[in-house]
Amino acid sequence: MNGLDWTVLIGYFGVMVAIGVWSHKRVDNVSDFFTAGGKMPWWLSGISHHMSGYSAVMFTGYAAIAYTFGVTSYVTWSFPIAIGIAIGARLFAPRLNRVRSRLHVSSPLEYLKNRYNLPTQQALAWSGVLLKIVDVGAKWAAIATLLSVFTGVSLNMGILITGAVTAVYCTVGGLWADALTELGQFIIQFVAGIAMLIAVMAELGGFSTLWNVWDEPALDGHTEPLAGPYMMVFLIAYLFIKTFEYNGGMWNQAQRYMATDSAKSATRSAYLSALLWLIWPLVLFFPMWVAPLIIQTDVPADSYALMAEQLLPHGLLGLVIVGFFSHTMAMCSSDANAIAAVVTRDIMPAVSRKVRQWDTRTGLLAARWATLLFLGLSMAIATQVNSDFFGDIITVVIKWVAGLMGPIAIPLMLGLLPWFRKSGPTAALISWGIGLVTFWLVNYPIHWNLDGGVPLQYQVSIPLAVSLVLYILIGYVKPEDTPERDEIIAKINNDDDGSGSAAAAIPTPAGAADDVVEAPVKD
Repeated sequence: MNGLDWTVLIGYFGVMVAIGVWSHKRVDNVSDFFTAGGKMPWWLSGISHHMSGYSAVMFTGYAAIAYTFGVTSYVTWSFPIAIGIAIGARLFAPRLNRVRSRLHVSSPLEYLKNRYNLPTQQALAWSGVLLKIVDVGAKWAAIATLLSVFTGVSLNMGILITGAVTAVYCTVGGLWADALTELGQFIIQFVAGIAMLIAVMAELGGFSTLWNVWDEPALDGHTEPLAGPYMMVFLIAYLFIKTFEYNGGMWNQAQRYMATDSAKSATRSAYLSALLWLIWPLVLFFPMWVAPLIIQTDVPADSYALMAEQLLPHGLLGLVIVGFFSHTMAMCSSDANAIAAVVTRDIMPAVSRKVRQWDTRTGLLAARWATLLFLGLSMAIATQVNSDFFGDIITVVIKWVAGLMGPIAIPLMLGLLPWFRKSGPTAALISWGIGLVTFWLVNYPIHWNLDGGVPLQYQVSIPLAVSLVLYILIGYVKPEDTPERDEIIAKINNDDDGSGSAAAAIPTPAGAADDVVEAPVKD
């Protein structure tokens, strides 16, 4: 990097902070901070949903998969995500929007206190927060790794720089700042991605590179849709996992659906995000697929960064680096906002009676402090991601997050659907608890004692499958549907959305979820 690249990078950080400061005036209460007051346009929600779904791990962990195995990186990653989001566009997006507009809540988990009970809500909240600290920590480490490749700064310094900038804009401006910065990040990343694609094609012979390089010995096997550990079982498992995760199972994407003005807008938002996931990663992945023709490295995770340094002129190199940052900062800021919502709206009211009586100003201040706390903890975890316990970056993201997400997401997501109304707190808690235990057994004791270990696809899919089966089975064996729970489900599933006048309704005070079923419906 030279002075021009540094100017681009510093300018980007400055713009992100400026957007956060500008968004500050749009945030008057916790509803504005966590769900944009239900006023976010569907197209902005869709772009934000897309951008908040992946990070610099794309350019490190998945770059390594693309460098080693080729197109399977797309077939077993972004393609199933696109399909999963398209499925959720009708199944989950409108229902999550109604959770906000009809139950007047600000956190994706607030409705669980009435749908199940307080212990269920708290179990999902605490375990999800702990998991996301590790997840976001892996993403800070990924972006710091890239920064180290380009600038030579230490891993810890890279974590500090990116975390501090993200903390400023997402803490000041809430979800509005997240969405607006993600829009800017998408534009920047679009330009950077196209620049990298053109540079690679120019290096390899022009536009015809898209179809005439695949017979090169260095790309042997790169056109196989399934390769290495990423075979059909993994693909099916990943599709199942990502259908839950990217439709709200890990909370930050749920907020994008909740932030739109109506259930119809949430559906349109999901379709836009699905389309972006289907098309845009192809542009990003092509340079990674053909990277072995341009560079040779023993560290495939560094391949994209090394190729960018070799091919791009200064200025454009800075823009590509900004593109790396944009992904991670988008995801981490959205996760921080979602976690702060769960902490201040779900966990703290259950811990302290005083919290339930906070006024608007105190609640908003607590939301901002919770955001900072989460970012600080995840940055601390990031310094340990490459330890023997956590494993490398891609191991954390694929195994821990994909494997543990299912038991947490099953009660949250299936609890929205009328077909599972008989599954109550017993089904939710048992499916959650046994799912977590299953993850530990499959990934550690069984894995250690099985010759060759448990294949990756089973490590990530078995916990979700166990949770799903238990949730459904226990619901039939021990049905716990009540008139109050049925009323909650009916409100979420009634598709008569009216004029959307309830969009900006301020949620009931934190901790007052018992009164949600009595709140007037403004349809």
